[in-house]
Amino acid sequence: MSPSAADPSQAAAPVTVVGVGADGWPGLTEPAREALRAAEVLIGGRRQLDLLPPLECAGERVAWPSPLRPAVPGLFAEHAGRRIAVLASGDPYFYGIGRTLTEALPHLSLRVLPHPSSVSHACARLGWALEECEVVSAVGRPLARLAATLHPGRRLLILSAGPGTAGEVAALLREHGFGPSRMRVLEQLGGAAERSFEGTAGDWAHPAGDPLNIVAVECAAAPDRLRLGAVPGLPDAAYEHDGQLTKRYVRAATLAALAPAPGELLWDVGGGAGSIAVEWLRTHPACRALTVERDPGRAARIARNADRLGVPSLRVVTGRAPDALAGLPTPDAVFIGGGLTAPGLLDVCWAALPVGGRLVANTVTLESEALLVEWYRRYGGELVRLSVAHGVPVGGFTGWRQAMPVTQWAVRKGAGPEVGGDV
Repeated sequence: MSPSAADPSQAAAPVTVVGVGADGWPGLTEPAREALRAAEVLIGGRRQLDLLPPLECAGERVAWPSPLRPAVPGLFAEHAGRRIAVLASGDPYFYGIGRTLTEALPHLSLRVLPHPSSVSHACARLGWALEECEVVSAVGRPLARLAATLHPGRRLLILSAGPGTAGEVAALLREHGFGPSRMRVLEQLGGAAERSFEGTAGDWAHPAGDPLNIVAVECAAAPDRLRLGAVPGLPDAAYEHDGQLTKRYVRAATLAALAPAPGELLWDVGGGAGSIAVEWLRTHPACRALTVERDPGRAARIARNADRLGVPSLRVVTGRAPDALAGLPTPDAVFIGGGLTAPGLLDVCWAALPVGGRLVANTVTLESEALLVEWYRRYGGELVRLSVAHGVPVGGFTGWRQAMPVTQWAVRKGAGPEVGGDV
């Protein structure tokens, strides 16, 4: 198949992707050096390009444009047919350029020569087992995601966006009750200028240092910090709300019925405080969710809850369902927590689900319960009533105070127009 300038995937030779560390040229293996010597075009960040000796690497040097991803197809089409080497920071497939190239040019033939990643270097310096660490990238991503990983005793490695990341991490830890956590910043790992410094988040006073750094955190919580577990059913006090909140024990049962799995998308219709969508997202970093809320004040509150609880990716749609559902991406699961009697809402949600998708609806009113009973008769699934009572003082004794019972319908969409199934 002959090379084509219109289709860079047809280039005669594969594109070589070379991982480079802070130690630059001296730290490369001989196969990596040979690939860079042979390249007619060297593409990379300015920092990586400057690490190559000009006499040994004589190829044309092309710095990545900004924004990078949209420019990738055109850039490779421009240099199609030439021997291309791409420079990556460390391991190209660990938060690196490898994924971008694979996604933007899926038919591109790649030869990848990885270098130890910054987290591998960090674990070697700290004596930490990498498989037991949580890695969070702050590069081009909201640092609020860090909040979802905070648990006493956990070890975190944060890929910094620049010299100010450590200070931002310390502030976030303090805000979430993790001021006692030990922090260590490791700069220029593997290079001649490598150094580190440490302290606790509560008294962090180090000035910003080198932009090429990674922040290591050993999580320790303050004694009075509200405990947030790793499973659905967070304390109600974890949420800012105006009373429109799926309460803790009903919330845990609802998430169990929704059964989130990595990569799946949830529609949370009638978001209230956003608790169902927030805890769906907290089950796995790859989960996706959007919530639809008609009240602008509540919609803003949902966004704040999502940020504070470490899931800033939650998409908040302000509008009245079912009209606000038009044009949204196909869900894997739908939760309806309010507005069940709105004309056509159940019909639109059911039609949006693919075969195998799940729908869970909760209500406390008789009118909505009657609607759920009708749909249960048509499509099957599981109809349950959830009752929760709390112990409260009764004079000098203790008695039960019953909360309003919640009727829940949970169903999995089958292949036929009138076929449902248990979740």
